[in-house]
Amino acid sequence: MVTHSENGKVLNARLALEALRNGVPNREAVKILGCNQPRAERLFEEMLSKAEDSENSPSNAQGMMVSGDFGTGKSHLLAHLENQALSRGFVCSTVAISKETPLYDLAKVFKSAMDNGRMPGRIGRLIEELGQSLDPESEEYQNFFIWADNTKSNQLHQIFPASLLVHRKSFYDFERNSEIENFWAGDKIYVRTVKTGLREIGQFKNYPFRAPKVRDLPPQRLRFMTELIKSAGYKGWVILLDEIELIGQYSLLQRGRSYAELSRWMGRVVGEEYPGLVVVGTVTADFAAEVISPSGSKMDRDKIGARLEQGSRYRHLAPPAEEGMKLLELGCISLNPPTEEDISVTMEKLRSVYSTAYGWEAHALATQPRGAGYQNRMRYRIRAAVNEWDLCRLYPDHMPDTEMQEYRSNYEENPDLERGSKD
Repeated sequence: MVTHSENGKVLNARLALEALRNGVPNREAVKILGCNQPRAERLFEEMLSKAEDSENSPSNAQGMMVSGDFGTGKSHLLAHLENQALSRGFVCSTVAISKETPLYDLAKVFKSAMDNGRMPGRIGRLIEELGQSLDPESEEYQNFFIWADNTKSNQLHQIFPASLLVHRKSFYDFERNSEIENFWAGDKIYVRTVKTGLREIGQFKNYPFRAPKVRDLPPQRLRFMTELIKSAGYKGWVILLDEIELIGQYSLLQRGRSYAELSRWMGRVVGEEYPGLVVVGTVTADFAAEVISPSGSKMDRDKIGARLEQGSRYRHLAPPAEEGMKLLELGCISLNPPTEEDISVTMEKLRSVYSTAYGWEAHALATQPRGAGYQNRMRYRIRAAVNEWDLCRLYPDHMPDTEMQEYRSNYEENPDLERGSKD
């Protein structure tokens, strides 16, 4: 008789394999296969430890950039770091830079981080779970409210402390509190919603304000949410930015804005404080040489500053954009290529998972050295192995011969990424 526990193992094994077939490791696959990037893991642990130290935590965000070729395990590393962060009591969000979440648009990246956030031990929507976790009687919450109310120091618009007070005092007005929580998470809100709440609790005169400017809200939301997360009893907020190389397909101005935003995320902008925020980004290994270097195809090093300084609107972004380019050129941690021993160990783990998933004894695979080319990258080796076992299981009399083709990053400007954007 098959037990419930055995069924669970089979399901987890199949879920892990399906993710690996698609080249997108899920949490189960990462747990099974592990990670072998000690330098990145060590630096990440150090950043978490600093963020946990509430008295001595760095005032700005902490960040690191990781570079590697396609298939070398960047997304796998992020999934592993997410597991580490959750196990240590951090809220964690993974954001894939895409057409819908362009790096130059902080509002959209923040919204994606909220929509894709995870909390230790909870499975609901991040902002709703955080709202339920707030305890107005706790010392953390009271300190948070005092901080939020001091808008001269924290540079928040008054709608933030006002909405926090209404949220606290209108505990049973679920519809209003849901609107307020959604505003914190990046949605719009009618100012009258907050002002009506202030009138009801006799605080209208204490919070005189007009509607905030939409363009001013994203960095304020990021600051406010990081503090709210800590006030709910969590250590901080970890945000993982995947596929930053997509900015190579943006227009020149959008790339400049993206470099400036990267500086913000990596904690390199003077005067912007996000204590408790830890950020890790991934980028392809050849991005800086192809896009930023004066000898590359786009020569951003020579062009970005002049483009940003053409008008007054983006002139202030020139210094952080310069810092962002410098970080991508000189500040990335390169992923370690897998050794033959790493590959051998991984293949044996994978063989065990496959055998469990289908009740079929997967045969051992030859792991002869394949040099330093793309065929030796872990993603290619894993997908080739799963493909071979699939064919042998389904067609026992067939001996497959897998051919691989290298994926190359495309840094050509994509007009689709510019549609709907406002430069």
